[in-house]
Amino acid sequence: MVPVLILLGVLAAIALLLILWFISTYNGLVRQRNEVNNAWSQIDVQLKRRHDLIPNLVETVKGYASHEKETLENVVKARNQAINASGAKEASQAESNLSGALGRLMVVVEQYPDLKANQNFLALQEELTSTENKISFARQYYNDTVMQYNTRIQSIPANLVAGPMGFREESFFELQDQAQREVPKVKFS
Repeated sequence: MVPVLILLGVLAAIALLLILWFISTYNGLVRQRNEVNNAWSQIDVQLKRRHDLIPNLVETVKGYASHEKETLENVVKARNQAINASGAKEASQAESNLSGALGRLMVVVEQYPDLKANQNFLALQEELTSTENKISFARQYYNDTVMQYNTRIQSIPANLVAGPMGFREESFFELQDQAQREVPKVKFS
């Protein structure tokens, strides 16, 4: 009779340990998923800030470069696509397109010395540069958080909880445009 009670006690202890492990693993996965969502929200805040700056930048350039209508329209179109993008993959593609359009706009700006000296334009350009840096840091943090989360849900033994409980891999926020991956060429005349 005593060996049966000991066996039942050992089985109960093992069951309790498994339950505690399950709860701990599940809560850890929830915490990491929430960190990924928070990191995405930080990117979203900075992208919204970027999107809000663009109309002011376009209007400032429009006053100096009225015949550059197509370039300005492309920037506005890319901005609207970026605003309406949802999820990391779609937003990543849209933001890549927007960065390309802004790059073309800055090439146009180079042709207008008066515009480059305009205080309003300089302030907007500085604000946009600052925002681009913040987006870069937020993107890095998001991708680091996604990597940790994806590694956890793919690793044993957490994957035994992650799969059945509906935890799914998240997408990285990656550059879609190959030109953005290349090292810029610096040329002194």
